[in-house]
Amino acid sequence: MPSGKVRFYDAEKGFGFISKDGGGDVYVRSDALPAGVALLKNGQRVEFGVVEGRRGEQALSVQLVEPPPSLSKASRKRPEQLAVMFEDLIKILDGIGNGYRHGRHPNSQQAAKVAAMLRAVADELEL
Repeated sequence: MPSGKVRFYDAEKGFGFISKDGGGDVYVRSDALPAGVALLKNGQRVEFGVVEGRRGEQALSVQLVEPPPSLSKASRKRPEQLAVMFEDLIKILDGIGNGYRHGRHPNSQQAAKVAAMLRAVADELEL
């Protein structure tokens, strides 16, 4: 079964091209993709069958050799950045905790900011 890398794929138009490992390009349509796969990412490795179409080779029964790269992991903050963020969060929460020990709730503006920070930290942890 031939293999190659996705050179270009337009999910809106439903077609693209795969560069074969041995050279040359193969046209690929969305109906050749595996069930549940809506698009191919540039550089993604695939295997496929080939049939001669009106305008050259066309890929059939495309199979993903490797999953597409994760965008969320690529945009993840570095551990050094997260360490600083957690240290700041601990200081802020410690201040709120001291307020509670003295019978005071945080004001609504401060509470909203802390809640937003906690949500952002939770999002980072879930990546």
